[in-house]
Amino acid sequence: MIRAAVLGPSGRMGRRVIELVAARSDMEVAAAIDHPSSPLVGQAVAGAQVTGDLAALRGCDVYVDFTTPESTEAAARAAAEHRVAAVIGTTGLGRGSEQAVATLAEVAPVLVAANFSLGVNLMLVLAETAARALGGGFDLEIVEAHHRHKRDAPSGTALALARALAAGRGVELETVLTTARSGDIGARPEGEIGVVAVRGGDVIGDHTAFFLGEGERLELTHRAGSRDLFAAGALRAAAWLAGRPAGRYTMRDVLGL
Repeated sequence: MIRAAVLGPSGRMGRRVIELVAARSDMEVAAAIDHPSSPLVGQAVAGAQVTGDLAALRGCDVYVDFTTPESTEAAARAAAEHRVAAVIGTTGLGRGSEQAVATLAEVAPVLVAANFSLGVNLMLVLAETAARALGGGFDLEIVEAHHRHKRDAPSGTALALARALAAGRGVELETVLTTARSGDIGARPEGEIGVVAVRGGDVIGDHTAFFLGEGERLELTHRAGSRDLFAAGALRAAAWLAGRPAGRYTMRDVLGL
C-alpha cells in the first residue's frame, strides 16, 4: 500500500486527487496538507483529516502537489528532510521553488510536469518528432485556451509544447520564443516559435501546435474535457515513482516513451 500525501485539499485539483486516491486499492491518503490559514484545517476531506503542518509528510511514500509556487517551495524543502518522493503539477515556478525541487531530487525521486494528461504527454513526443522531421520549411505556432481564472500565461503546457518543438529543431527555446506581437513588426523571423494565450469562459485546457508550410499545414490538438484526467495521470505517476531512486523523472518515463 502506497502512503500518499496530498497538498492543497482546498483546491479543485487537490480535492479531486484525494477522492481518486480514496477509490484506489493500492494507495491510501496518509496526509492532507493545506496552508495553515486554511479554514479546512482540522476538518475531514474525503475521509482525510486536513492539517497545516508539513511535518505530516514524515512517513509518506510520495506526495502530490497542485498548489502555488510558494507552497511548492515550502513542501519541497520539508520533503527533503524526510526523503519523500514528489509529484508536482504546480506551474509558474520561480527560481526559489525550482531550487528547492532540485535539492529534493538529490535525495528523493521527483517528477514535475506541466500537464499530467496521458494524451498531452504523447502530444509532446509527437510534436518534437514532427518538428524534427519537417525541418525549417515549416513555421511553428502554438495556440492555447484556458478559463478566465487562470493566472499564468502562456500555460505551462504551452511552454512545454514549445520546448518540445525547440528540441525537435535542436535549438534553445529562449532564443526563438515570442509570446506577443503588436504593430508593424515586419516579416516573421525565420525559426521563430510563437505562443498565443486565450482566456475566457470555463475552458479546462485546449492546446494546438501548428506546423505551417507552403501549400500544407499540420495541426496537433489536445482538448481536455475533465480535470479528472490530470488527477488520474498524477496518481499514475505517483504509483510509478514511489520507491524509485532519487533523481528527476518525466511523464515520458512513466509512459515508457
